[in-house]
Amino acid sequence: MHLSEAAISASDLVLGYGATVALSRSTFEVPAGRVTAIIGPNGSGKSTVLNAIAGLLEPMSGSIDVPARANGSHRISYVLQTTKVNDALPISVREVVTMGRYASAGGYGRLGPEDRAAVAGAMKRTGISGLAGRRLQHLSGGQRQRVFVAQGLAQDHDLLLLDEPLTGIDLPTAQAIDAVIHDELTRGCTVVLTTHDLSEARVADYVVLLSGRVVAAGTPDEVVTTEHLAAAYGPSLMHLEEGQIFLDDPAHQPVPGRHVHRRSVLPDAPEDDHLD
Repeated sequence: MHLSEAAISASDLVLGYGATVALSRSTFEVPAGRVTAIIGPNGSGKSTVLNAIAGLLEPMSGSIDVPARANGSHRISYVLQTTKVNDALPISVREVVTMGRYASAGGYGRLGPEDRAAVAGAMKRTGISGLAGRRLQHLSGGQRQRVFVAQGLAQDHDLLLLDEPLTGIDLPTAQAIDAVIHDELTRGCTVVLTTHDLSEARVADYVVLLSGRVVAAGTPDEVVTTEHLAAAYGPSLMHLEEGQIFLDDPAHQPVPGRHVHRRSVLPDAPEDDHLD
């Protein structure tokens, strides 16, 4: 680990559900105070690894050390990918974000001025202050995503986990979340996010490439290579044309009216603004 001290260290880690192995024996580290992107095809184990980092999934074997939840502390915020809610639930944006404070105050704890300031600050950082009184079921998917990111920010944390935070959202939401990620670093936090987009991975500080195991881990230039990507995605999902990598993965298909990411290119290929 040459970038920084480790925020996460896994040794011979095996993860799964019941008797089904989702991640074969893997050893890797994640640097503290940086942005790490976890990439890989559908079913490669990305969300499984996040669950293990968050302490929601115990290893089948091996170990995973996360200082942010050591000695009984749990200074981790975990923002899930889904923004689906029960439309019959009469809950406001402010109430959803306030739930992020319950981890510190407890389910029956009284929230004080510090808690209210944290909620207001989280909504401001995600650009949803004007939506505070709106019912959650009346929001767009992008707005809901910002609400749940704000909920994570409101919680006291040193480690922020984001599961596909930039997938299928509008451009303003993508920009707001991107700004939050960079702001987290200035506050000394570590950010770990999963993504299907190689262009997002290439601007991260560190990358972990999965395919039922850790194929490679390191800087973007070390990991996002044709050799490693072919090992993870396979020749049927990845092909190369004129120095550009194309991933024939359903997760990379554009959705009309949604945020579309830049085409992923090789580290040594010229940058362009073509769309997937």
